[in-house]
Amino acid sequence: MTRDMWKPIALYALALAVGAFALQWLQYQYVARMFAPEIYIALIALAFTGLGIWAGYRLTPKTVAGPFERNEAGIKALGLTERELTMLERLAAGDANKEIARALEISPNTVKTHIANLFQKLEVQRRTQAIQKARELRLIP
Repeated sequence: MTRDMWKPIALYALALAVGAFALQWLQYQYVARMFAPEIYIALIALAFTGLGIWAGYRLTPKTVAGPFERNEAGIKALGLTERELTMLERLAAGDANKEIARALEISPNTVKTHIANLFQKLEVQRRTQAIQKARELRLIP
């Protein structure tokens, strides 16, 4: 969790504590006795819903705007070949090894070799991890 996230989390926790305290305080007040408890429960539920939406908005990372720009420096640093990038794009598209082999007119064993090299360079164990890491590094859209 990054340092920037602690402030909204602390504010949300403080708001929850204040809301719980306010509910207890209202139980002993004259105004609280005039209306049904369901009204106060509904108001507090709305307040917490608003706080939850606010916290979610603050804690959710913002998407990068603009067209996709491939991280060429990352590709060079990892030592990825054009064929491995092609494999990565095919993996992201959900293609199986046989489909990749047919589309690129290569052997399924060659596909396995390229994917194994790709996994080693990205330091991952599974296809989903490779795709996620490649997207984080901006290697594929």
